[in-house]
Amino acid sequence: MFLYLHGFRSSPLSTKSQIMHRALQERGQANRWHCPQLSTQPARAIEQCQELIEQHHQAGQPLTIMGSSLGGFYATYLAEQWSHARCVVLNPVVHAARDLGHYVGPLTNYHTHEAFEFTQADVNALANLEIPHITQPERYLLIAATGDELLDWREMTEHYANAEQVVIQGSDHGLSDFEDYLPRIFKFLGLDGATTDLSSARAP
Repeated sequence: MFLYLHGFRSSPLSTKSQIMHRALQERGQANRWHCPQLSTQPARAIEQCQELIEQHHQAGQPLTIMGSSLGGFYATYLAEQWSHARCVVLNPVVHAARDLGHYVGPLTNYHTHEAFEFTQADVNALANLEIPHITQPERYLLIAATGDELLDWREMTEHYANAEQVVIQGSDHGLSDFEDYLPRIFKFLGLDGATTDLSSARAP
């Protein structure tokens, strides 16, 4: 199973999600792909992910969780619940309650333009999901950009200390050069030698 988690106010239509899905298709791995539209309520978003993992992850098979920004925060929480999971985080939020606290109020989704209310209860839920220290750092790959205009890359590298890290000089929060790092991601996941099988390359 390959679970991709989009960021705050984002959706499965995000550029990185689309790139990742296409890359898995090219490697005959599309049948593993899951990328839900996450609830705007953090507690419910985590429940969604847990339900998907319980429904679709098969014992003894690889479990990969990848997340961008707030999705990286969620991915880290989930990876700490499933100790065999491999986790890739892209410019992840480290302190979500602190960094998203000032967004309380009415908001819209960047892609769907759907309106929603982000509440103090949601901020409190994020505080409850924060992982102070990751375990088994060898299960994590961090990709962080020094040019991230929203988050501090140094907090990321400190939080994921001893994990495999790619620190990009420059770039931006959205990782506009994300595709350049696919080989590193697939090497970390042990899929760099995967063969293309277009007969199985279809979204579930």
